[in-house]
Amino acid sequence: MPAPDELVTLYSDKVAKAGDLAALDAVRVEALGKQGEITQLLKTLGKMDPDTRKAEGPKIQGARMAVADAIEARKAALENEALEARLASEKLDLSLPVDETPLGSVHPVSQVMDELSEIFADMGFAVAEGPEIEDDWHNFEALNIPEAHPARAMQDTFYLATGEEGAPPVLRTHTSPVQIRTMMREQPPIRIIAPGRVYRSDSDATHTPMFHQVEGLVIDRNIHMGHLKWTLETFLKAFFERDDIVLRLRPSYFPFTEPSAEVDVGWSQVKGRRVVGGSEGWMEVLGSGMVHPKVIANCGLDPDVWQGFAFGCGIDRLAMLKYGMDDLRAFFDGDLRWLKHYGFGMLDTPTLSAGVGA
Repeated sequence: MPAPDELVTLYSDKVAKAGDLAALDAVRVEALGKQGEITQLLKTLGKMDPDTRKAEGPKIQGARMAVADAIEARKAALENEALEARLASEKLDLSLPVDETPLGSVHPVSQVMDELSEIFADMGFAVAEGPEIEDDWHNFEALNIPEAHPARAMQDTFYLATGEEGAPPVLRTHTSPVQIRTMMREQPPIRIIAPGRVYRSDSDATHTPMFHQVEGLVIDRNIHMGHLKWTLETFLKAFFERDDIVLRLRPSYFPFTEPSAEVDVGWSQVKGRRVVGGSEGWMEVLGSGMVHPKVIANCGLDPDVWQGFAFGCGIDRLAMLKYGMDDLRAFFDGDLRWLKHYGFGMLDTPTLSAGVGA
């Protein structure tokens, strides 16, 4: 059997001449495999006397390590050569279209909020926000709804536990507290809309415990109902993208407006579906009125100098009317099939509105 140093010379030469990974692996098996020469030489150590084993063991182990290191080095070199050859021969055609990447969808409620913001921005309104957990004063008292007022029974309120004395905080039942906070923070003239989430303990096909509402407020000198009607008519024409919008204001009651009016809009049948526009019938879409003098006074303004109007409607209901949805509860079910059907692609959303005056 060849000596260890001879085996190192022999297999180092074979390793250097291996032209590919397959040939290199064959050399590894020949030298270090179960029946390889160096492996067989290692097996002879058990038959040697202690002194001979002590002298020959390091030489054989050194030969094994030297050949193994040579194989690893040659393997790395061959892999690098293979990679260089692949990079030189393969091409990536950047002109080919890539596979479509799944994109998220814009929820119809978010879409309608964007439309509302755009339309009212064209009319000079700013967007105002406020907390969703409100105190009793902002949610009720300042809006002319004292503790014993029967109007509190009109809103099924979520009350939150509190360790403090006094009325507990509530999940806001409307976005009207934003109007109060704005009037107390800013000096007139004021033109704002307040979109956001609101909460009432109610659930059926047309009501959910959490829903979205937008309210509008204008405070200025010499404001009257004519300004309110023009604003709502202009908004609805732009939102529904129809010029044949007809409004009807019916006397109503809200504690924070006087006089108050429900706003009905004309509808017509199109391909068996009721759509907003025309005058075949009427449907209620908004509540509105002139801001009550007590509300203006509660915010530190003089009602003899400043007047205003306010209006409010459900954003979810507006989405249902414009985009043909029939069940409010589906907005919050988290069903991706529903969102795929009704949602708007982030890159191909429809025109936000017809535009004011379009």
